Amino acid sequence: MNPRSAALLVIDVQHGFVNRHSQGVVPAIVDLVKRWQSIGAPAVFTQFRNEPGSPYETITGWTKLRTEAEQAFVGELSPCVDVADAVIDKQQSSAFTQEGTQLIRSRGWTDLVLCGIDTDACVYDTAIDAYQSGVRPWIVTDACASTGGPTYHDAALLLATRNIGADQLLTSKQVLDQIGVPQGGRP
Repeated sequence: MNPRSAALLVIDVQHGFVNRHSQGVVPAIVDLVKRWQSIGAPAVFTQFRNEPGSPYETITGWTKLRTEAEQAFVGELSPCVDVADAVIDKQQSSAFTQEGTQLIRSRGWTDLVLCGIDTDACVYDTAIDAYQSGVRPWIVTDACASTGGPTYHDAALLLATRNIGADQLLTSKQVLDQIGVPQGGRP
């Protein structure tokens, strides 16, 4: 990872994606984000919105993430979102929207460190799109979860190992060590 051109991408840590399977990862995500931001490294948040008539509704019948309450970021992340480099509004799983792609290109980020919810959907799809775009994706395995439970989380990590490489999967500690956050360092 090139720490000088890496950004942390916090994917969809919103109330509508927090359930009994994913709620346990929120403290790990908050800790990672705070420590990442403590050294001035760029952090970007994505916010998913499921608009009426979306493929999620018309093909799969999924109608969640419609209300402001569901779309809101979890409260613990509010201070981090307030000082984020950007928030990418998206109506698709991947952060590689037109706005997201332009942001990544204009900032010259060559590495994206991914955490958030759902490992098996938005995190995985963003990692694949990054890879296909020539941007190196890094999935923080202990700062991701699936609303479908650990089976889906593990399945996504298995596919990521095959499709983007086993070396692209790191723990929070490994990521923070690579960007130079001191051991035990906290904001």
